[in-house]
Amino acid sequence: MFFETHDGTQLWYEEYGTGETLVFVASSMLNTEMWEYQLPFFAENGFRCVAFDRRGHGRSDRPSGGYDIDSTADDLAALLDHLDLRNVTLIGHSLGGAEIARYLARHGSERVSRAVLIAAMLPFLAGADDNPDGVPEAAVAATMAQLRADRPKWLTRQAQAFFATHLGNEVSPALVEHTLAQCLSASPWATLQAQRESLFNDQRATLPEIDVPVLVIHGAADASAPVELTGRRTARLIPGAVYEEYPTAGHGIYASHHEQLNADVLAFVKG
Repeated sequence: MFFETHDGTQLWYEEYGTGETLVFVASSMLNTEMWEYQLPFFAENGFRCVAFDRRGHGRSDRPSGGYDIDSTADDLAALLDHLDLRNVTLIGHSLGGAEIARYLARHGSERVSRAVLIAAMLPFLAGADDNPDGVPEAAVAATMAQLRADRPKWLTRQAQAFFATHLGNEVSPALVEHTLAQCLSASPWATLQAQRESLFNDQRATLPEIDVPVLVIHGAADASAPVELTGRRTARLIPGAVYEEYPTAGHGIYASHHEQLNADVLAFVKG
């Protein structure tokens, strides 16, 4: 199933179950398959679950443009408009969480009842004069160079830290390989653009304007989005945000800690 976005790009989406609608927004490089532990769980618990592949990812079109966060937030708006969804809960991981925040800033909360931000790339990761603890410019340049030089090698080197397996998290080698395959299925161009947006989207000014209930979930061992720079700051900026921090979770919290995460999200949505 496809829907058309603001610039004519065709994006793939799928849905399961009936009831109140949950819309899942995937991480950069990943696609709807990343929600393997969430979509069946919530559909079986009485929810309509909708997920889609970001442009350049999965089964969606691979255009040359439209990867800036304003445009991808507008892609999310196009999905909600296409299905005429209302009273939805938006659930996003990593860059998907940042896109949800930008959607709320650009389109408001008329269609949204609440949001869940999981390991979100918020509020601003890149180093700057007013963000001295951010990722240094040299580190950003090195990451982009490594992605261009040997993308499979870079992703493979990140895999164990992504799931924080050094802390005893039970993630099988097969699941790690499956995740790597998903990441490599994204177009190289989209991967570079999404990685840049993850680091440089700055939403410090607009997070305090969010006017729906928000659950922020983050892992204390997140190497991709360090918790002090992201999750804790995000929770402080959003009025009334509920914050849950998992001591042993990395960035791949949606898989490594899926039982705890699903239970926390279910309690939040039902509450």
